[in-house]
Amino acid sequence: MWKKQQFDVVVVGGGPAGSTFARIAARGGLSVLVLEKDRDIGVPVRCGEAVSDAGLRIFHEPRDRWIKSTITRIKLVAPNESSVEFDMKEKGYILDRRIFDYDLADMAVEEGAIVITKAYVDGLLIDNDYAVGVKGTYLNEPFEVRAKLVVGADGVESRVGRWMGIRTQLKLKDMESAIQKTVSGIDVEPDRFEFYLSKKWAPGGYLWVFPKGRHMANIGLGISGNYAREGKAACRFLDEFLEWKYPQASVLTTVAGGVPVAKTLKQIVANGLMLVGDAARTVNPMTGGGIISAMRSGLLAAETAVELIKNRKDLHMKNLREYEHRWHKIGGRNHERYYRLKEAIFRFSDDDLNRIASRIAAVSVDDRSLLKLFSIAVAQKPTLLIDVVRLFARL
Repeated sequence: MWKKQQFDVVVVGGGPAGSTFARIAARGGLSVLVLEKDRDIGVPVRCGEAVSDAGLRIFHEPRDRWIKSTITRIKLVAPNESSVEFDMKEKGYILDRRIFDYDLADMAVEEGAIVITKAYVDGLLIDNDYAVGVKGTYLNEPFEVRAKLVVGADGVESRVGRWMGIRTQLKLKDMESAIQKTVSGIDVEPDRFEFYLSKKWAPGGYLWVFPKGRHMANIGLGISGNYAREGKAACRFLDEFLEWKYPQASVLTTVAGGVPVAKTLKQIVANGLMLVGDAARTVNPMTGGGIISAMRSGLLAAETAVELIKNRKDLHMKNLREYEHRWHKIGGRNHERYYRLKEAIFRFSDDDLNRIASRIAAVSVDDRSLLKLFSIAVAQKPTLLIDVVRLFARL
């Protein structure tokens, strides 16, 4: 029985970050327990479900059962409702996260991890300032599980880090209030991302239409916390957009929550503890997308954990910081560049956005790209132009 075992690692949270960590760590010979508070892995889906093909292939060959739409084009709609389109350099996908997350957890189990749902973790076991396990309830019964290492993969609302004294607070401007509805009975282009940019649609953020076939889409938006506090909730912005653009749509699901659009936490490890995914703030600050970056953090954390535990190294934070170093080398620097771009672009007025759209529209279709878009957007800020070039040189 898992409640009577001691593990090398206990992972709190069964999303892409937690499942990826569990798969890699179990493959490396560690005993791993994943505790997920919800009834099912992959539910609820609080995500636009978009990933890049290149990003997904870092970890897995794409499976047909994961993919609802293959995306090859982008459409940007300016405040004056003018629009520009261009082909993507590399294709992307809209996933079915219920199936995708379930399969990631199943892959971890195939490697030897144990996954338990309906297990609500409400505290850490701490000994001599080390995390040495977790406590909680499972089917209304209390439990305690001891482990050499605890991994917090418990999302944006993560408490695991706070229990060990890690400062996880966010500035209001770095937390978006987001809502998404999956709607059907509409007509959309199945191979195209659509983004609506305007303070009237999503102040301090953007609105998206991500197709899941020709007649279904995830339609959602995120608004900056600075605007959310002014009284008009994200749900009102979305309802107004749907009434204007898709008045006949049928709403199948609605999800809402906070999206951290901040830099990665300065500290993502403590004695006997690591944070991965949203808990570590690995979400792309510019787009709010976090699936691939969460999986990457899970991978890097697991590789570090395997090396330390297999070599009987002390899991003091000074050793666990190897994971921090790896993350900042691979993804952290780009996150900081995306953050600077976000800070600049989301301050643009609607007139600024209309001028940018007009300049992009003047570029020949064959020459349009995301690099060209960002270069035009930050043309008056030379330091940001350097960030743009460095970002796209790595993509």
